[in-house]
Amino acid sequence: MAISATDASDRVEQLIVLTERLTELIAEEALAFEERRAHDAARHIEETSKLANVYRHESARVRANPRMVASAPLAQRTRLIRATEAFDAVLARQGRALAAAKTVTEGLVRAIADEVASKRNTGAGYGQGGAASAPASATSITLNKRA
Repeated sequence: MAISATDASDRVEQLIVLTERLTELIAEEALAFEERRAHDAARHIEETSKLANVYRHESARVRANPRMVASAPLAQRTRLIRATEAFDAVLARQGRALAAAKTVTEGLVRAIADEVASKRNTGAGYGQGGAASAPASATSITLNKRA
């Protein structure tokens, strides 16, 4: 089945709009993480999630059938390529920001756990036969990874 130039052009334009909006949302999230405002990163999570699913679905369709966009004007297809490159760059930026936020968070949790462990009572007790036993080793707090 042949795809008209108009249909291809419409599809490419929709993909450009989708990609640019998703890029904008993810850039905002990355900036929020970089500025240590994680609570602001979640502001558009629902829209980002929906658009990411549409993007994944539509990009898979185009990869499976490149003829869907092949008859669109070259200038328009080039805009889509540039929008996709910008999207890839902002995804990499977000990945770095998330990794940094994770490292900071894990460091804080570890510092708190170490502080709690150092404050625990480390007195010696008496073991079997009246001999002094070694103090119990302090243990850290165990956290669920979902927390």
